Amino acid sequence: MTVTKSPSLSTCAVQIERRGGRGEAGARALARHLRDTPGVHDVDVSFRTGSVRITYDESVTSEEQLREAVRDRDVSIRDDPDTAPDEATTRSDLRREAVFVGLTLIGMVTGLATGWLGGPSLLMWAGYGVAYAFGGWYGLKGAIETLRHGAVDIDLLMIVAALGALSIGAPFEGAMLLFLFSLSNTLQHYAIGRSRRAIKSLVEMRPDEAQVLRDGAEVTVPIEEVAVGDVFVVRPGDRIPLDGIVTSGEGTVDQASLTGESVPVPKVPGDEVFGGTINESGSLEIEVTRQAHESAISRLIHMVERAQSEKAPTQRLIDRLEQPYVLGVFGLTIAAIAVPVALGNEFTGTFYRAMTLMVAASPCAVIISTPAAVVSAIASGGRQGVLFKGGEHVETAARIDAVAFDKTGTLTQGDTQLTDVFVRDGTADETLTEDELLSIVAAVQARSEHHLARATVRAADARSLDVPDAERFQSVAGKGVKADVDGTTTHIGNRSYFETVLGDAAIDGLEPGLDRLQTLAAEGKTSVLVAREHHGDVSVSGWLAFTDTVRPGAAEMIDDLRSLGVEHIVMLTGDNERVAQRIADEVGIDEVQAELLPEEKVATIEDLVGRFENVAMVGDGVNDAPALATATLGIAMGGAGTDVALDTADVVLMGDDLSKIPYVLGLGRRTRRTLTINLAIAFGAIALMVGAILLRGIPLPLAVVGHEGSTVIVSLNGLRLLGFRG
Repeated sequence: MTVTKSPSLSTCAVQIERRGGRGEAGARALARHLRDTPGVHDVDVSFRTGSVRITYDESVTSEEQLREAVRDRDVSIRDDPDTAPDEATTRSDLRREAVFVGLTLIGMVTGLATGWLGGPSLLMWAGYGVAYAFGGWYGLKGAIETLRHGAVDIDLLMIVAALGALSIGAPFEGAMLLFLFSLSNTLQHYAIGRSRRAIKSLVEMRPDEAQVLRDGAEVTVPIEEVAVGDVFVVRPGDRIPLDGIVTSGEGTVDQASLTGESVPVPKVPGDEVFGGTINESGSLEIEVTRQAHESAISRLIHMVERAQSEKAPTQRLIDRLEQPYVLGVFGLTIAAIAVPVALGNEFTGTFYRAMTLMVAASPCAVIISTPAAVVSAIASGGRQGVLFKGGEHVETAARIDAVAFDKTGTLTQGDTQLTDVFVRDGTADETLTEDELLSIVAAVQARSEHHLARATVRAADARSLDVPDAERFQSVAGKGVKADVDGTTTHIGNRSYFETVLGDAAIDGLEPGLDRLQTLAAEGKTSVLVAREHHGDVSVSGWLAFTDTVRPGAAEMIDDLRSLGVEHIVMLTGDNERVAQRIADEVGIDEVQAELLPEEKVATIEDLVGRFENVAMVGDGVNDAPALATATLGIAMGGAGTDVALDTADVVLMGDDLSKIPYVLGLGRRTRRTLTINLAIAFGAIALMVGAILLRGIPLPLAVVGHEGSTVIVSLNGLRLLGFRG
């Protein structure tokens, strides 16, 4: 069990053993039972994915009490939450269901053939007995489990209809109903299982062992025993077992299984690699940065499993309506018997017609229409390196009207390069050289994670400069930093830093420095001033200029978004307006909001939501976390190596491929169309059959075929989303 907390509520995730048969009916019953537990606010249960998520008030109940509440319903909790549910057990359940379906068919055919040929009545009834026993086994279990909690569901409808047919001398119709009902459920479970296996196959891509360097020799070690800091070796053609940083060697790595990138990525010392990917060329030595259960591929798998258990809004609505709908069908059936009989109609024919009406009106296809599509969409995204953190976000992606982009690291490469280092004429330190200024700035920036800071440190390393240590480092978000270097306080920042943070200080050389920043901005460069304190006096020592390049395919990505129907595209950045406008003009952005602090990005997103209602924010998942959380749909880039992206965003792109952004919205729109078609098929079949029964009457076998046929069709139609490529 894992627990996350808010000031008032906690959320716990319990991993359970999945069940075969009519599992989701039992899941809904378990959810109802847990909701009746004092202190529980919300519950999501899925036996298909083996997960239970409970939001509760920890002042009223506890984790252990929730565990006991789960066990009270004969549900086994997995001791190791980091171990995926047993796929062999799932396959065994599916095989058992298939055997039961086969025996049901054999019994039904035996009973029918014996009756036609005038064979022994004992053999005929034995055949029908086999059909009813095996065809109704899972349905009866599910119905009883649901009834124990004072509720009714579709399983009970089917069992009652089959027994009703039997009671009026129509055993074949009842057996046929049970056969097609069990067959359609088996096909549904196969479809859901296939979508899950699309993700589970990632586990099989990760090696069980690693070649770890110990005392200068390679030792084969199970990946569970490899510690952070160990160094392992991979050769061309090997799969990389764990996440890490390349320490020696060069090569190319195929990351398609994790990030969806179609082209192998070059790797050199200092680059990050991920477990489960393939080293195509070159021998690499890699230092482990995450243990096996913390790797990017493990996190992807666990989060997709959780996402598949979190229901989409349409599914939640259908779940809420199931109980009253089923009760309504029972009421309609009773009325269809009572009213005609009261009017003098013959009972047997009336009862037969009512059973036909019950079968036709049952909402099996309606209930399976949403999970069949949404789970397939989540699995399809996972195979492309796109993680939806719940079915709700798949549906949200379909409604997006405006998209806001962070600039640096999203629309641009993010590997900002230092282009210019200037020492101001007349600086207090008349002997200061460009290299000395750069080494001082690098000392301060080494303590910062800002992209300009990283570019500064890289430039100092490239010049092989001796960088001193910095002390008393302080950062002002979106403006600048300061620290003591060699006993002297050094300030590095943009115009806002010097005008507001140091606004009360008399700064020598500030005006020419700010003029220079404006000139550099006109050239499309981002720049910062550097000032140092000497005996209490602050003097501008110089300035640094940087440039960033647009990601390949950014303009094409913007065009693809427009073709999907996105009305407005905005760029948000803390950079100066001229630099931002240059990038915007290059890729075709509609609106630019520049020189924004993090809180101003949030305010801008709130304004966009007010104007366009459904707004997606695309960022790197770290600096943009508040804006990602504020948007209707937060999309984080490069989540394979970013913990904050996995925690904050609604959708995580495991790689940095911009084409995946139109893919996200396209998949959402395709899923919405699939849901619309599925619901139209399901409700259309019900309306057509019920209308035909009330107006002219149709035989029970035809109602059975129509009911179960529509269920199979919507399942297979949802499964088609597994093949979506954008």
